[in-house]
Amino acid sequence: MLNFIYYPVSWIMWVWHWLFDKIMPDSPGGSGVAWALSVVFLVFTLRAILYKPFVKQIRTTKQMQEINPQMQAIRKKYANDRVKMTEEMQKLQKEHGFNPLLGCLPMFMQIPVFIGLFHVLRSFNRMGTGTAMPIGGTSEAMTAEQTRSIGNYAFSADQVQNFLDARIFGVPLSSFITEPVEQFQAFVEPGQPVDFTRWQIAVVVVPLMIVASIATHMNSRASVGRQTAAASDNPQTRIMNKLALYVFPLGILATGPFFPVAILLYWVSNNLWTYGQQHLVFGRIAKEEEEAKAAKEERLRANAPKPGAKPSSPKRGATAVADAATDVDEDGSDEAPKTSLKKGDGTSTQKPSGEKAKQQPGPGKKPSPGQRPNKPGGAKQSGNKRNKKNRQGRKR
Repeated sequence: MLNFIYYPVSWIMWVWHWLFDKIMPDSPGGSGVAWALSVVFLVFTLRAILYKPFVKQIRTTKQMQEINPQMQAIRKKYANDRVKMTEEMQKLQKEHGFNPLLGCLPMFMQIPVFIGLFHVLRSFNRMGTGTAMPIGGTSEAMTAEQTRSIGNYAFSADQVQNFLDARIFGVPLSSFITEPVEQFQAFVEPGQPVDFTRWQIAVVVVPLMIVASIATHMNSRASVGRQTAAASDNPQTRIMNKLALYVFPLGILATGPFFPVAILLYWVSNNLWTYGQQHLVFGRIAKEEEEAKAAKEERLRANAPKPGAKPSSPKRGATAVADAATDVDEDGSDEAPKTSLKKGDGTSTQKPSGEKAKQQPGPGKKPSPGQRPNKPGGAKQSGNKRNKKNRQGRKR
């Protein structure tokens, strides 16, 4: 039913085993090391594929912490209206481009790989019920001779025998503490005595269980330590933090006796990768945030006035010219030209009203740049003087 998971997992493991088997063909214990490294690099291959989703998960988590106060306000405001609360939550998440599924994607994608690896490793020794291949095998338990002579997904029968005969720290890779003693016979040639004991398996498995548990706790602790105070105060976050810090590590200790040695190797290597990847990704994100903050401060400094400089304001000269132009238009410098008399001959000359307005301002108006100020009653006084002179000339 899950062959679409089992075959890809077995093929990746096959490729890495082929590579390491070529590197260390005849070294003592080289077969066990090659198989162990194939499991470790299966983990690394998976985590490399999930690197970008992991980065998105971290960014989504930080984004969720930023909008958490707004989400709490919505919960409080619409506590009695679940439908409205859901609508407002979705609206807030859409505005900020927040997708909760991205935060869970890397974890969900690792689950099928773990299930696939567990099944493939158990299928090397099919003497127990429920371990036979779904296709090409039977649901009943096999004998030691049968399990050593039938292939396992991407692995041929010869490779199955090689895996069963391989040892890491003196025990088979697919052996586990609670495995029935009669199934030990699959790990040796027919008729040969078993070369390991349950206690030997425990000596290898228990330290791996402890290391995997501590590594899980330390990774969770590092992740919780990067949370904001507001996120830590959230009741749901506190529950998840307790699960990650204590329940999951204790779960590894409780279930470790039921897992093969290779699964515990998978767990340890997965935690090592997670620890290094967290420091790399969080360090890179922190650097990006510092650069963005520095760029923002630089823009603010560039836009701010320099020390001793006055803030920019509209030029007074331009305002005065505009006011003068408005005054001239209001003055009604009529289109008809004004008549002026020349001194001495009484002849009149005409000047355009625009030129006159340019030389002198209208009565009661402020002079604009370039205009001569008007004397009080100037136009009236000059007219009276001319008329008086003309009368005196006629009398003579």
